[in-house]
Amino acid sequence: MSQGLAASWLAGKGWAPFAFQTEVWQAMAQGDNGLLHATTGAGKTYAVWLGALQALASATANTRGAPPLTALWITPMRALASDTLTALLAPLPELAPRWTLEMRTGDTSSAARARQAKRLPTALVTTPESLSLLLTQTEAAQQLGSVQLVVVDEWHELIANKRGVQVQLALARLRQWNPQLMVWGLSATLGNLPEARDTLTGPTGRIVQGQLPKALTIDTLLPDEVQRFPWAGHLGLRMVPVVAREIEASRNSLVFTNTRSQAELWYQALLEARPDWSGLIALHHGSLDRGVREWVEAGLKAGTLKAVVATSSLDLGVDFSPVERVLQIGSAKGVARLLQRAGRSGHAPGQPSRITLVPTHSIELLEAAAARRAVQQGHIEARTSPDKPFDVLVQHVVTVALGGGFDSQSLFDEVRTTHAYQHLTPEEWTWVLDFAGRGGDSLQAYPDYRRIEADEHGLYHLVNAQLARRHRMSVGTIVSDANLKVSYLRGPVLGTVEESFIARLRPRDCFLFAGRLLELVKVHDMTAFVRLAKGQRPAVPRWNGGKMPMSSELAHAMLEELADFASQAEDGPHPPEIHALLPLLAVQQRWSSLPTPGTVLVESLKSREGHHLYVYPFAGRQVNLALATLWAYRFGQIAPRTFSISFNDYGIELLSTEPVDPHLLPSLLSTENLLHDVLGSLNAAELSQRRFREIARVSGLVFPGFPGAPKSNKQIQASSSLFFEVFRKYDPGNLLLTQAEREVLKQEYELDRLEDVLRSLQTKRWKVKTLKRWTPFSFPLLVERLRERLSTHKLQDRIQQLLAELNKQASQT
Repeated sequence: MSQGLAASWLAGKGWAPFAFQTEVWQAMAQGDNGLLHATTGAGKTYAVWLGALQALASATANTRGAPPLTALWITPMRALASDTLTALLAPLPELAPRWTLEMRTGDTSSAARARQAKRLPTALVTTPESLSLLLTQTEAAQQLGSVQLVVVDEWHELIANKRGVQVQLALARLRQWNPQLMVWGLSATLGNLPEARDTLTGPTGRIVQGQLPKALTIDTLLPDEVQRFPWAGHLGLRMVPVVAREIEASRNSLVFTNTRSQAELWYQALLEARPDWSGLIALHHGSLDRGVREWVEAGLKAGTLKAVVATSSLDLGVDFSPVERVLQIGSAKGVARLLQRAGRSGHAPGQPSRITLVPTHSIELLEAAAARRAVQQGHIEARTSPDKPFDVLVQHVVTVALGGGFDSQSLFDEVRTTHAYQHLTPEEWTWVLDFAGRGGDSLQAYPDYRRIEADEHGLYHLVNAQLARRHRMSVGTIVSDANLKVSYLRGPVLGTVEESFIARLRPRDCFLFAGRLLELVKVHDMTAFVRLAKGQRPAVPRWNGGKMPMSSELAHAMLEELADFASQAEDGPHPPEIHALLPLLAVQQRWSSLPTPGTVLVESLKSREGHHLYVYPFAGRQVNLALATLWAYRFGQIAPRTFSISFNDYGIELLSTEPVDPHLLPSLLSTENLLHDVLGSLNAAELSQRRFREIARVSGLVFPGFPGAPKSNKQIQASSSLFFEVFRKYDPGNLLLTQAEREVLKQEYELDRLEDVLRSLQTKRWKVKTLKRWTPFSFPLLVERLRERLSTHKLQDRIQQLLAELNKQASQT
């Protein structure tokens, strides 16, 4: 097939190919691998898909009937699969009329699965989990050996997690059956393209940049009044009237929040502000019933909805071309996430995008200005693959044993071709085989953990039918709390909510869910039965994955904004957000100072509670927590003392009843013995045990239960805790234990970033300021600590008392 046919098909749609699309077509015609990086809505899908049809359709033209499975399109979300299928189907009648195209995800019907078991289509849109499930089939080599192309969509969403590792392992398996396999990745927001390319395709793959002129506007809704002494969420829902005005002025809008609970609150608040929008605005997040989500997505595409309040469930690839405006409630906390969400408006080549930031507290105005700066400078976060997650490898070994069997040395060599396991040692491989074969030293007496065994030819297989069934039902690396269905007592299912939330409620308690005020009636058979409630103050579900840490790129841009402000007059050419922040920044400068990229601000204050140290590394909440605990530990090595700690994205509070010399802090920045000191400063055993729950589930130690009879979260936690203790006592060399510790340090405390921050702090000038009272930067840290001690009512009283005193002082100085 010539490139002219693809160009003609585009011309029939009123489009012309972009230079980057023809570059991809030429590369694919030569059989090259690659990574295509372009802005959201630039035309990445058709760049690779038309290239695939040109490269592969003619090669399968002489087959009788529909060609065998030739192309796999991997998408990270089931919600994207349907839209991807629609887009890929469009050119087939003209460019590949004999090709068949289907979808296979967790939502695929049993009838469709049965049909695919007999014969797979020519091209299949699927997810990492469903691809791994195909690899468990005995005839996997025959079914998948004909695959000539794999496209990994939204690679930036997969590369940094275990699902991306799952993809790497699956690709290695497919390459064994077809060494000429072509692999292409699609991405919109990545700051480390060469590494991302190497992880997916190896260093020989091409990097194609889709450079298209696309206007992007990042602006901010400024509050009517900026508090000089802010605290997290103090603006919050006060911005609802302003947001409602923006929605009213636009044809339609997407309103993004960072959490599902925040989405529920904002949806309800908008409806209360504008009751006439009932039926015109909607709610979308991953816990809602699939039918509800599909209705919302269809309404967005048809342009019949005025606005949708959503979480990251609408971040990715679905084409919502009618959307005119995107609003972000609170900081996006990262440049890549901001760009991804901005791309939901003007989601077509050349169309302008606009995202409006809605601060939930005053300092988020600074984050908004910094986000714009980072985007203009092209500073986007890097994402890297996990290193040797043994739980995923154990699962994969069982998968391959089930999918036809394997030779140990051959599979070892195959696994080492992946980026994640390139440094896997023979000793580690032997441990993995032993653990999958008999459960290691401590579980060898239990038949359930004898999953693989070698036959007389040395080939490993899984022959136990019950264990095979359990494994197929457990394939995947997505682990969450056990979920309960939320259903009307006599009516439809609304969605799912985590068991841990429902466990805190009693019958007749009320909560917000799916945009409705619901009353809990009873819990039965893993279903929370509800009815509509009226007039009671509701609880709001708090799902896992609450607060996002601020990225290094955004943090550095914030310090640059502060440095610019400090070097100019107050009436200088500042961004509008900085002009709005003048009252806060002016007080901070008068009473203390401002941190900058080259300086670290330390504030010392004595109060009735004790001696406070406030430090502002601007390192994100996880690293700041690690820094705070590390400093408290190292102070304790000098002289025994107890600290209370609070932290946010910007700073740290250390509170002690004994005086603390702030000038000692720079001497506590060493990276020597860092791992030892971090482990000593944390409750590492408890944290590792919590992390082990996920590892136990992925590695197959804990079975989540059969359909209709899932295990509760307590049962799963109890089982994983038991394994954790058994391994600690009787199998201390178990690699899953060391993985749990490593994941705690890397994911919960960002150990690599912590080390970078410590080295950076060593190069900066430290400014120590002795305070008479709390400053605009230290006040939020005080409130964070008081939240842990006071009831909501007492906290509000205390905040108002402090604000009255501080504002009076600010007005006088």
